[in-house]
Amino acid sequence: MRNTTVLISGASVAGPALAYWLHRYGFRVTVVEKATSLRSGGQAVDFTGETHMTVLERMGVLDDIKRRQTGKTDWVLVDESDTEQAVMAGEFLGGDIEILRGDLAEVLYNRTAGECEYLFGDTVTALQESADGVYVEFQNAPARVFDLVFGCDGIHSRVRKLAFGPEADYVHHDGYYYAIAGESIWADMPEGDRQRARSLGCNIPGRFAMTGGNKAAQFYLFASPQLDYSRDDLDQQRAIVAGQFAGMAWEAPRMLAELPHLEGFYLDAIAKVKMKNLTKGRVALVGDAGHGHTLNGFGTGSAIVGAYVLAGELALAEGDYTVAFARYEEIMKRLLRKADGASPGRFIAPRTARGLRLRNWFVRSRGFKMMVKFGESAKNDIDLKNYPEMVGSN
Repeated sequence: MRNTTVLISGASVAGPALAYWLHRYGFRVTVVEKATSLRSGGQAVDFTGETHMTVLERMGVLDDIKRRQTGKTDWVLVDESDTEQAVMAGEFLGGDIEILRGDLAEVLYNRTAGECEYLFGDTVTALQESADGVYVEFQNAPARVFDLVFGCDGIHSRVRKLAFGPEADYVHHDGYYYAIAGESIWADMPEGDRQRARSLGCNIPGRFAMTGGNKAAQFYLFASPQLDYSRDDLDQQRAIVAGQFAGMAWEAPRMLAELPHLEGFYLDAIAKVKMKNLTKGRVALVGDAGHGHTLNGFGTGSAIVGAYVLAGELALAEGDYTVAFARYEEIMKRLLRKADGASPGRFIAPRTARGLRLRNWFVRSRGFKMMVKFGESAKNDIDLKNYPEMVGSN
């Protein structure tokens, strides 16, 4: 086996999943994570279709995820007078299995913490590739050389920026922003009691506010051109949300009054990562770093599948990354063609009163129910190699 020392940037979902498979196949894995510890709680994420379930089962985590899954959450859409306009069923919103991101990260981390090196509270600051490997500088840890480097560090990937170029070349704004704050409705519920819930969300043109949701205690979504703000200044970001929803009736005044006191605040653009290639030299991107599309619904599952495919192809190629990366690109492009979709912002928060009326009419219609049913039968499934058996038979 060649090229066995690897660095993974990011310890949310894609990173620990990739670490699990690479360690299983004999690679020596280091994971670096900017946060000082695993992030608990967080918004709900989901898995959909046979391909996702197959990978989770082969990892041995499917039962753990099922035990910790949330229930379905129906979104009750109301106007500013609190009059119900439509209901989006949880089957449309939550996939086959939904779990809090923090719970999923913990499940994956627990499978790798004893075998892989984790560097929390640190980040990659420089990459320099040579014929012998990749020289990596860290913010805190001493510089080291790795055979391969993997960016599993999200839509604002540091590895992608260092290896491929500026974020603006690859991340395309969809015209909307979203913010979450506080714990999901499921966070305080015992795992066995997570059956079904209802969240209330109110629309005005170009704005959507929801309380008691599966994403977080508060969820905001609003139409906006690109904003210039510091990603480290949470007070500035909260002020942006407050300004966007100032003057909105319904529960918005109460929500905005509570916003400064809620933990877990996060603001980001709804954006899509568009890349011609997911690999460059000895560097590969996995998950949102290479193909993220905020709130699109397929990101977590695609990240899990990508980690499985990349590690499996590296093992089959006995560490020859030139062969493995080409196969990884080919397989992922097939999957991503099926998982791609329109911006969720336009559907959740239409920009005009007419658009809102049409959206509500459609959600109430038979056509929407048929679309949900069709979605159940048209999963983003592709045939995958059974890498554990193939590698084990070598």
